[in-house]
Amino acid sequence: MPDLLVGPLLRYVDEAGASVWVETSAPCEVTIEAGGLRTADRTFTVHGHHYALVDIEATGPYTVELDGETVWPLDGAPPSRICPLGEVGKVVFGSCRTSVPHDDEHVRTHGVDVLHAYGRHLMEGGDLPSLMLFLGDQVYADEPSQEMLDFIHARRQDGPDEIVDFEEYAELYRQAWTDPVVRWVLSTVPTAMIFDDHDVRDDWNTSETWRREIAELPWWQTRIVSALGAYWVYQHIGNLSPSERKADPVYAAVVAEGRDGDGGALLDAFAAKADADPASARWSYSRDISRTRLVMLDTRSARKLDTGDRRMLDQEEWDWFTELATGDVDHLLIGSSVPVFLPSGIFDVESWNEAVADGAWGRRAARWGEKLRQALDLEHWGAFRRSFEEFGHVLVDVASGRKGRAPATIVLMSGDVHYSYLAAAGPVSADLDSARIYQAVCSPIRNPLSRVLRLANVIGSFGVASLAGIILVRTAKLPRRTLRWKITDGPWFPNALASLDLDGRSAVVRWHTARPDFEEVTAVRLAP
Repeated sequence: MPDLLVGPLLRYVDEAGASVWVETSAPCEVTIEAGGLRTADRTFTVHGHHYALVDIEATGPYTVELDGETVWPLDGAPPSRICPLGEVGKVVFGSCRTSVPHDDEHVRTHGVDVLHAYGRHLMEGGDLPSLMLFLGDQVYADEPSQEMLDFIHARRQDGPDEIVDFEEYAELYRQAWTDPVVRWVLSTVPTAMIFDDHDVRDDWNTSETWRREIAELPWWQTRIVSALGAYWVYQHIGNLSPSERKADPVYAAVVAEGRDGDGGALLDAFAAKADADPASARWSYSRDISRTRLVMLDTRSARKLDTGDRRMLDQEEWDWFTELATGDVDHLLIGSSVPVFLPSGIFDVESWNEAVADGAWGRRAARWGEKLRQALDLEHWGAFRRSFEEFGHVLVDVASGRKGRAPATIVLMSGDVHYSYLAAAGPVSADLDSARIYQAVCSPIRNPLSRVLRLANVIGSFGVASLAGIILVRTAKLPRRTLRWKITDGPWFPNALASLDLDGRSAVVRWHTARPDFEEVTAVRLAP
């Protein structure tokens, strides 16, 4: 009898039904039963692993069968439930989660896993959110846990102590998503995901120089192909609606090949092309749920890295985004794994560094600037200044009603930086106390900075860097920013999850941590 290895994950959900994702130990028929309706589909195989994404037009408690045998829910766990998603009430979001045990030793080094604590809270009767967004670093391919290292060393003695191939990625995801409480959360709360660098490797696509240097590693091509292929299977396809998947030729080809054989070679070819030619694949996606629009941006793979013309989003991706960035919704939610509005001093340092790396201080300084860019992770929106300015113009146009009726809020949701905060933004002349544009950053879910690094971030981000940034941008003769912003709440450094509560045109954002129980840190009203 086949076993359920990973899942079920509740992925795309609408007002009528859901898509349920599973990984099984052998090829089989997967049946989902909910609301008196049974829907079945065969698994498809990729690199010897077996997957299914079953679409069912029903809601209510559901079960999973493999070849007729019930394998879900697990004994002792509450029923998993498909709740119709016709409008958005609560959106929970965060990023950066390491997968280590929950014993005292790992709590001391990694803190309490807030996703695990949130799962216990929901199991005890907490209100289920409408949607959960994972904004990057769902797995750490370059910083594997001891359990993952044991798996790597048992199968190979050479190569790096990092994930290299699809088999190791499959185990990495298994370890990340099969803790019993976390597994139940993922089976019950609809999820939408986007990658960041650690899903692939630290500083992924920081610059063209980074890409040239990393390509010299003998194992890198296998790594990047496996990373994107595994992301496609474990994260990306579940972001898409059934109709979007039906229209996707890559999905159709891999599933067809994988039904009677193995779709791994087809997926590898797709992933290799997606890395070499980012315009050939779109990882970004959008959803309209009643009066709320969600746009999740790929701010890693879609970068244009040409010296002197760096872009956070290449032209194809930018054109796609600007078509979707409109008003006539109550709330426009934009997911960007890397923050748009950093502490202003750090933002200025990043903009200055980009100018230096592009030759503002000469060729020798440009080489030094590139080294600094990589060493200090200077790769957020401030380090792609042209994209930032263009992005800001779009936000202002939407907020001012020039692209349809202005939303009550535009909320940028990000992670990456390992602390949490809220920023309000607008044009230079704006009253930020009545802003419509906000940046809500929540990071990490479980991967805290040390006390020393926390202090260094406070000093560097909110103290020394503010003055240094002003001086440096002047020396590089950079134009003034067209947007201004201020951090109104935070920063907070504990492991955290954030939630955005929407009700009509009102919005409240909250941050939660676990000490060790799930609790609220603060709540801020964004729109009355």
